[in-house]
Amino acid sequence: MAVTDFFAGEIATELLKQLFLISAKAWKYKSTADKLIALIEDIQPTIKEIQYSGVELPAHRQAQIGMLFDTFEKGKKLTEKVLSARRWNMFRQLTLARKMEKLEKTITNFLKAPILAHILADVHRLRADSEERLDRVDRSLERVIQQVGSMKIGGGGMIREAMKRAEAMEIETNDDLEKFGVGLELGKIKVKKMIFEPQGGVFGISGMGGVGKTTLARELERDHEVRCHFENRILFLTVSQSPLLEELREHIWGFLSGCEAGNPVPDCSFQFEGTRKLVILDDVWTTQALDRLTSFKFPGCTTLVVSRSKLTEPKFTYDVEVLSEDEAISLFCLCAFGQKSVPPGFCNDLVKQVANECKGLPLALKVTGASLNDKPEKYWEGVLQRLSRGEPADDSHESRLLNQMEASLENLDQTTKDCFLDLGAFPEDRKIPLDVLINMWIELHDIDEGNAFAILVDLSHKNLLTLGKDPRLGSLYASHYDIFVTQHDVLRDLALHISNVGKVNRRKRLLMPKRELELPREWERNNDEHYIAQIVSIHTGEMNEMQWFDMEFPKAEILILNFSSDKYVLPPFITKMPQLRVLVIINNGMSPAVLHDFSIFANLSKLRSLWLERVHVPELSNSTTPLKNLHKMSLILCKINKSFDQTGVDVANIFPKLGDLTIDHCDDLVALPSSICGLSSLSCLSITNCPRLGELPKNLSKLQALEILRLYACPELKTLPGEICELPGLKYLDISQCVSLSCLPEEIGKLKKLEKIDMRECCFSGRPSSAVSLKSLRHVICDTDVAFMWDEVKKVVPGLKIEAAEKCFSLDWLDE
Repeated sequence: MAVTDFFAGEIATELLKQLFLISAKAWKYKSTADKLIALIEDIQPTIKEIQYSGVELPAHRQAQIGMLFDTFEKGKKLTEKVLSARRWNMFRQLTLARKMEKLEKTITNFLKAPILAHILADVHRLRADSEERLDRVDRSLERVIQQVGSMKIGGGGMIREAMKRAEAMEIETNDDLEKFGVGLELGKIKVKKMIFEPQGGVFGISGMGGVGKTTLARELERDHEVRCHFENRILFLTVSQSPLLEELREHIWGFLSGCEAGNPVPDCSFQFEGTRKLVILDDVWTTQALDRLTSFKFPGCTTLVVSRSKLTEPKFTYDVEVLSEDEAISLFCLCAFGQKSVPPGFCNDLVKQVANECKGLPLALKVTGASLNDKPEKYWEGVLQRLSRGEPADDSHESRLLNQMEASLENLDQTTKDCFLDLGAFPEDRKIPLDVLINMWIELHDIDEGNAFAILVDLSHKNLLTLGKDPRLGSLYASHYDIFVTQHDVLRDLALHISNVGKVNRRKRLLMPKRELELPREWERNNDEHYIAQIVSIHTGEMNEMQWFDMEFPKAEILILNFSSDKYVLPPFITKMPQLRVLVIINNGMSPAVLHDFSIFANLSKLRSLWLERVHVPELSNSTTPLKNLHKMSLILCKINKSFDQTGVDVANIFPKLGDLTIDHCDDLVALPSSICGLSSLSCLSITNCPRLGELPKNLSKLQALEILRLYACPELKTLPGEICELPGLKYLDISQCVSLSCLPEEIGKLKKLEKIDMRECCFSGRPSSAVSLKSLRHVICDTDVAFMWDEVKKVVPGLKIEAAEKCFSLDWLDE
C-alpha cells in the first residue's frame, strides 16, 4: 500500500466533515460545498479499496494518488479558513468563495480522467501477485521452522544471547516498521527523495526525543531501494553526546577513501573521486561535532544526520512527526497486549484515554504500554490519573521515558533550561501567546527581548517547542500578542516532572498540571509555611471567596490564572506577593468574565506586565490605585466598557510609566478614548482586529514618545487624523486590512523618522505628494495594484524597498 493512499482516505473523511459543517452553517458556500460533498462521496469507496488493499503501488501511481492527496489536504485547510472567517469581512468572504469554486473545479478535472480506475486495476493485479508470492514464502518458512526446531539452545548460546539483546532494546526492534506503521513509511519516502539526489550532500532527520528518528534511520539502512542506490556502501555510526570524534573520523575516512584503518586522517578538506556512498550519523548533538565529521569532500557521498536539534538546512531536513491517533492506538496495544487492537472484554475507552496521554509519541506509547502489560483495569485507572497530573506511570516509566527525554536538556545553558521549565506553567493542549512567554522570561531571568527571542528560537531548533509559522516572526516591528507557541504534552510532562521535585513549599515553580475545580489539597496542607515559588500557575473553573485559602508568596514574580467561567474572584493572596512583576489572567470560557475584588491591585507596586484575556475591564476612576511601574498592558478579547473614557479620570496618573498598550479583538470599542493620549510615556500603541472602531482621537499628537502605531484589521476606520503627522518619533505605521481607509494623511511627509509602512489590503487610490520627504523610509508593504504609486518616492529615497504583497488569501495554491 502506498502511504499516500492511506492519508488520502483519512483526509477525504476529514474534508467531508468540514464540508458538511460549511453546508449547514455558511449559506454563502452551501452550493459549492454540496457539490464537493457529492464528488468526494462518489470516489470514497474507491479510495478505501486502494487504502486497505495492502499492496505497494508503483512510483507513478503513488505520484498520481499523491496529487489527489495534496488537493484534499489544501481543501481541508481552505475549509478551516471558511469556518473561522468573520462575517463582516466581505473581502475575505469573497476570496474564500472563489477558492471553494476553484477547489471544486480542480477535483472535477481530476475525476474526468480515469486515473482512479487505472490505479484500482493495478491494485487488483498486484494483490494477486502478492498472494502467490506469500504462498511460496509460507512453504519456505515451514521448512525453516522444522530445521530450527531441531536445534538445542544451551546456556550462553548465541541464539539465546541474541534474543536477550533484542528484548533489551527499547527503541529498535525487528517489528518497528509494523509498530510505527504508515508514519514511518511516510518518513522513508520523504527522506529517500532527499538522499537520492545525485550530487549528494548533507541531509537531516530531526525530531524530539522518542519520536522514532533512530528507528527511521535504521529502516533506511536496511531498505532494499536505498541499498541498491548506494550499492550496499552504507556506514551507520552512533555519535552520542560525548563522542570520540577522532575515532569516528577515522572510521568515516576509511569508509570513504578505502584506506585501511590506522592511516592518518587529514585535518583539512580533501576532495576525492568516488562512487555513491551513504554515511548515517545517529544521535548527533552539536554543530561542532557535525562539522568535524563532515569535513571530507567526496563526490557522490551522502551524509544523513539524525539529531534532536535542527543541525542541517531546513529544506534538507525531514522533521519526524508524532503518530496519528489510529497509529498510536495500534502501537500502544501492540506493546500492552501483544496485538494491534484492544482485546475483547477490556475497557476500550480506558485504553484510548491512557494512549491519548502519550500524544502520539512512539517512545511514550511503547514504554507506557509495556508497563501496563498484564495489569488489571483498576491499575490502569491509577496510571491514567497519574499521567493526567504530569506524573510518571511507575518507576520504570520514569526511568525509561522521562529520564531519556531529560537528556535533551543536558546541552542547554542554565537560563535556556529554566526557560524550558517555565513552559510547564501553561495548560496542556493550549496555544501559548508568544508575548506572554517573552514578557515572563524578560522579567524572571533579567534578559532583554532580543535574548528572550533567541532562546525561543534555540528551543524550537532543538524541538523542545513549536513556533507557529508566521511571516512576521522575527521582523523588527513584529507584534507577538497574536503569535503562538505550542509544546508536546510529553515535553510539558517532563517540565512538570523536573519542577515538582522536592517539598511543595520549596519549589521554584508552583504549578497545577491540569484544570481542577479547586486548588490542590497538598497546597492547603502546607500553607502554614510560606512558599518560595517565583512562578505560580493556577488552572480552575469559577472561583468564589470561600474556595481560596491563605498563602504567602514573598518571592513570587509571575502569577498565571487560567479559568473557564463568566465570573471569577481574584485570589486574596495576591496581596501577599510583594515582588509580583507579571500578572496573566486568561478566561478560556465562551464569554467575557466579570472579575471581582480588584482592590487587591493596591499592593502591586512592582507590577510591570498585565495581560487580561476575555474579561470585562473594570472602569477606572480617580480612586483607582495607580500602577506606578506598569510598563505593558494587553487587553485581548475583552469588553472595554468605556473603561478609559470616564470624565475627569487622569489615566496618566494611574499608569504613569505605561509604554506599551495593546487592545486586540475587542468588539465593543467604537472610538479610541481621548484619555489614552494623556499617556505621555507610551511608545507602542496597538489597536487591532476591532471591527467597530471607527474613530481615532484628534489629540494623538500628545503621544510624543510613540514609535509604533498598529491599527490593522479595523474595517470601520475611515480616516487617519492629521495629528498622526505630528508624532516626531513614529517609526512604524501598520494600517493593513483597514478596508475603509482610502488615503494617508496629506502631511505624512513630516514623519522624518518613519521607517516602515504596512498598508496591504487598503483601498487607496493615491498617495500624498509629501511622501517624497520620508527620508528615513526603508520598507513599504502594499498591494500589487498600488505598488506603482511609490515609484516616485523610491527614486528620491535611497534603499527604499517596495514589497508588493500577495493577498492573505491567495488563489495560487489551486493553480499548481
